[in-house]
Amino acid sequence: MSKACSAAISIAKRLEGKVGLITGGASGIGAATARLFLKHGAKVIVADVQDDLGHSLCQELGSEEIITYAHCDVTRDSQVQNAVDLAVSKYGKLDIMYSNAGLPANMDGILSSDNEEFKRVLDVNVFGGFLAAKHAARVMIPAKKGSIIFTGSNLSVSCFQCAHAYTASKHAAVGLAKNLCVELGQYGIRVNCVSPYAIVTPLLKSFVGLMGMENEKIQEAVSAAGNLKHAVLKAEDIAEAALYLGSDESKYVSGLNLVVDGGYTLTNPSIEMAIKRLHSS
Repeated sequence: MSKACSAAISIAKRLEGKVGLITGGASGIGAATARLFLKHGAKVIVADVQDDLGHSLCQELGSEEIITYAHCDVTRDSQVQNAVDLAVSKYGKLDIMYSNAGLPANMDGILSSDNEEFKRVLDVNVFGGFLAAKHAARVMIPAKKGSIIFTGSNLSVSCFQCAHAYTASKHAAVGLAKNLCVELGQYGIRVNCVSPYAIVTPLLKSFVGLMGMENEKIQEAVSAAGNLKHAVLKAEDIAEAALYLGSDESKYVSGLNLVVDGGYTLTNPSIEMAIKRLHSS
């Protein structure tokens, strides 16, 4: 085999020999990431509470030699521990922890927000990420290497009129990732976030209260509100960002919040819209 062919193969398999665990891996961004990680040579643990979806995805993508499902409520320490232990016992190690599981919040204002819902969202989105990182670090520290990735949101660097629990949780996830980066760097462990703009997934539809609406109609509204035109953000694009952060291509990248939003959080169209309304009145 020529050197050129060997180089092409190594580029095509960017996670060859690595083992990744993806929480919230049964659907949406998690499922897209599981597919991409497998394509690039990784062995994958799909951890989720959606058992039927998780088992179906794993059966579709391959045998237990390369992909395994683990029931995992990320707010339960023992279940996160078991998922990490399964990765090590089945595939020998853990190279990538992708803490992707998340809950949306309703759009109520502060006076009508439900106290228990607020706690539940932070429990999954923040405490769940903490447990994922804690148990990943438990096996990565002795190995002196590893990549921990969190799914953030464009709301980790901006704010919304309501959705206080979700916005607070995503700001917290970025803060946790940065603090972990500082502690775990001495062990060769990198910690980063991927923060996407709105993607039409079941999570988004639940977040904005549009579960019964067609995806295409929601996508039109999301694209119209976005800054970057003539491109549509998909779950697969966030999987590509996670692939980069999990691969050796990002070997000196840590503490990054990779915002994949087409420049949305750099814009504030309020004045422009107000002026347009004046011209049309």
